[in-house]
Amino acid sequence: MYYPDELVEEVRLKNDIVDVISGYVRLQKKGSSHFGLCPFHNEKSPSFSVSGSKQMYYCFGCGAGGNVFTFIMEYENFTFPEAIKLLADRVKVDLPEIEYSEEVKKKEGKRNKLLEVNKEAAKYFYYQLRSQKGSIGYRYLADRQLSDETMKKFGLGFANVSSNDLVQYLRSKGYRDELIQEAGLASFDEKYGIHDKFWNRVIFPIQDINHRVVGFGGRVMGDAKPKYLNSPETMIFDKSRNLYGLNFARTSRQSNIILCEGYMDVIAMHQAGFTQAVASLGTAFTAGQANLLRRYTEEVLLAYDSDGAGVNAGLRAISILKEVDLSGKVLNLEPYKDPDEFIQNLGTEAFRQRMDEAENSFFFELRIMEKEYNLKDPESKTKFHREIAKKLCGFPEEVERENYIEAVADKYNVGFDNLRKLVTTYAAQTGLVSPIVRPKSGIAEKKNTPEENMKKSQRLLITWIAEEPEVFPKIVKYISPEDFTEELYRKVADRLFEGLEQGKLNPAHIISLFTDEEDQREVAALFNTKLEELETKQEREKAFHDIVYTVKKNSYEYYSGRLGADISTLKQVIAGKKALEELSKTHISLD
Repeated sequence: MYYPDELVEEVRLKNDIVDVISGYVRLQKKGSSHFGLCPFHNEKSPSFSVSGSKQMYYCFGCGAGGNVFTFIMEYENFTFPEAIKLLADRVKVDLPEIEYSEEVKKKEGKRNKLLEVNKEAAKYFYYQLRSQKGSIGYRYLADRQLSDETMKKFGLGFANVSSNDLVQYLRSKGYRDELIQEAGLASFDEKYGIHDKFWNRVIFPIQDINHRVVGFGGRVMGDAKPKYLNSPETMIFDKSRNLYGLNFARTSRQSNIILCEGYMDVIAMHQAGFTQAVASLGTAFTAGQANLLRRYTEEVLLAYDSDGAGVNAGLRAISILKEVDLSGKVLNLEPYKDPDEFIQNLGTEAFRQRMDEAENSFFFELRIMEKEYNLKDPESKTKFHREIAKKLCGFPEEVERENYIEAVADKYNVGFDNLRKLVTTYAAQTGLVSPIVRPKSGIAEKKNTPEENMKKSQRLLITWIAEEPEVFPKIVKYISPEDFTEELYRKVADRLFEGLEQGKLNPAHIISLFTDEEDQREVAALFNTKLEELETKQEREKAFHDIVYTVKKNSYEYYSGRLGADISTLKQVIAGKKALEELSKTHISLD
């Protein structure tokens, strides 16, 4: 679908990039930009920059960058028409109605079809729960003390006892058997043919962060196995990139996120006012899900079942949270098994108190480990202290390690110096506490070629002009778009200079002129080259002059090497030589 440039620009201008990306990534303002952890690669230190003035984002770690359309396309795996529709809906801009021909309908993206059939299935399940056939499911949810409002909020439904009701319904809506199966809503076998995946179950629609149904979970009515059944992974449903309830939790504006084990725990907690609760989707907690949480919080409270399986799951989750540099604490739900049961019996205030008293994850690990030792026996107690020392080696930062040694020594009545020596001994033996040496950039340094140095000076100049557009009038007599020898750079400079001559600076619009994703990333990088932080005005003026002079000098040498019968190249060389002579004698003020 083609949209007029004016309409595209209207949608872009009405969607402030900081507001949009804040819905996906937790950002903090630093200077004129906002920074957060990049959603496109795994990192522990924020290198993902979002500029409100430029209306663009750029990651200094992985190079991802672009405008608000680029972000939605890359994050959501959307096409451009899908991205503009989402953003237009967000700011209530009406797009032209799309009139599909039969040919276009056949070519519609499979992704959209899967979302569509899932939405229709969710509507069907929702209706069934509220019909006579769904009374058993409704009674089950009501007995679990869920209100009608909560059932509606989460779109809860019911799959009938009959094993092909949904298939028949979706067929009546025009959906083909192949699509129904591909969405994970039906199975096929030789004996029964195609039949419903879910039947005689309360249904929990699984939504992505934009509230679109991407899969389902079902809890059986009765004692049949499995107790819980989940949709298989599809083109639109990746369990490692989804968490149940995150579509609500990400906008809860709480300082933490509560991680539960099951659907009912999440729903019960949201009903009780703890709208930051989420759960993994029928599988063990994964690193992918931890990275997802890291976009929205720094602290995760584990509210797993208090039985043995829940404790083991909690220990695994703590390890995964540490890997992505998230702080984890553990809620004590005893004497009850899970959050739902706890809240039903003791209420919300008691649960809030348990949240305030949540146990440090390291001490939770030690408390569980302690059960394996007899602390009344000196030999067993010594073994326990050795294991503590080994775990303390897991803190690579010296200050943090020292703080934990002090806290552990106090808690377990161990001499601080003795425990510290034990930790040092194990660290020396295993090499567990060794300094991590990286180049300051975080990326391996390499010697640049003359061509790369030429490109770098051009990138620096474009970034500097975009950061401080008031310098443009001072250099326009020396520098033109033709001085940028890379074709892409020249196109960007041409648009940049044209806009500045009209009093407009619009990097995000310039990105929109490029349709290739790699080109968009490179253009974003052009506006986000790392400039040296110089303290004095004299240092900054010298650095800027050097960059301008280098760009002009490289341009002069570039065109000189291509001299021939082309009169325009000859003019470029002559003009370049004259500009260089002037530049060598000119002081460019940055006042």
